Amino acid sequence: MASFVDRAPLRLKAGSGGDGAVSFHREKFVQNGGPDGGDGGNGGNIVLLADHNLHTLLDFRFKSKYAAENGENGSSARRRGKSGEDLIIKLPVGTVVRDMEGRIVADMYADGESKVLLHGGRGGHGNARFATPTRQAPNFAKPGLRTQWHDFTLELKTIADVGLVGYPNVGKSSILAAVTAARPRIANYHFTTMTPNLGIVSHRGVSFGMADIPGLIENASEGAGLGFAFLRHVERTRLLIHVVDVSGSEGRDPVSDYRQINEELRRYGQLDRRPQIVAANKMDLPGAEDNLVRLREAAGETQVFPVSAAAGTGFDGLLGRVVEMLSRLPMQERYEEAPAEVEESIRGFEVNRDGDVYVVEGPSIEHLIASVNFDDHESLLWFQATMQKSGIIDALRAAGAQEGDTVRMDDLEFDFVE
Repeated sequence: MASFVDRAPLRLKAGSGGDGAVSFHREKFVQNGGPDGGDGGNGGNIVLLADHNLHTLLDFRFKSKYAAENGENGSSARRRGKSGEDLIIKLPVGTVVRDMEGRIVADMYADGESKVLLHGGRGGHGNARFATPTRQAPNFAKPGLRTQWHDFTLELKTIADVGLVGYPNVGKSSILAAVTAARPRIANYHFTTMTPNLGIVSHRGVSFGMADIPGLIENASEGAGLGFAFLRHVERTRLLIHVVDVSGSEGRDPVSDYRQINEELRRYGQLDRRPQIVAANKMDLPGAEDNLVRLREAAGETQVFPVSAAAGTGFDGLLGRVVEMLSRLPMQERYEEAPAEVEESIRGFEVNRDGDVYVVEGPSIEHLIASVNFDDHESLLWFQATMQKSGIIDALRAAGAQEGDTVRMDDLEFDFVE
């Protein structure tokens, strides 16, 4: 049986753009053919796809690093390089993708939903692009935009309308088996359920998803037992069925169990405010009737339905109430998505001092230096104009650079000229 994994790291890189070409048209009997270097192809995107056939993030424990295809370089005769293929990464429905700051950048909410998480780098322009009436033979081209690696965290949050919560061994799996076609593992010991089980309930012509969440214990919200790892699966549910062993067959007090589980739900993220009804299970055992009275008093306005998974009784009223409540409750919430760190952000730069040298640094600077043919006069003029337009000259001036001061950019050093 495959392991259930609901959290995994992921490292991704969109494809880098191909470089533009430096080329001049050469043909017999044709003079001054002019520049004909083609553009580089764009890099492939990283695309996420929600797939209902997947139920775990186990694959990402074995491989967590993925890169899309790079774009090909341009060539002569204005031939554009081939763009890189998009890389499609399939994820289980309900997977949430977070960046390293913890922001949600993708919520794969529905089956078949796709999202471009990272865009590939643009291909660089060939020298044919830089030809002008006064610059008829540009001897330089631009490299493609180089992309960077980005780190993410995947979290699988089960999407179900109804979640069964409660202490271990209170009968959650038995209830799921009694009302759906699901066949969860059932045994008479704690933590039989190690992973969320999902089934579809059909009642009075209405169908809805029901999830059996692994048993919670005291301090589950702080990591005790299995609870902390699986409380995230409760976040998506519209309605909670709080299952209580009303017979006290485990030697615990049903009222104390009820209060303690609600406290753990509150501490995790105020999940105790989620609409809730109580299933008082094991009504077929001695002591259940007396404890049912006490449980109803403790529950106050929360409805309590006596049921027995073993005898298969009491579920018509419970499910009827579930159907009624779901008809009035809003659909499951989607998480608000923040934009992923886009590749355009690498155009940023900063100016620092290293002794008497003014250092301009940042990924954008490496890209700029790579774009210049320092043996070509026109390329140097383009470099100077680009520094002026991009604000580098103003930033150096603001940092105190004066005529003749040394400026370092990547491996290049030159004198600052106003």
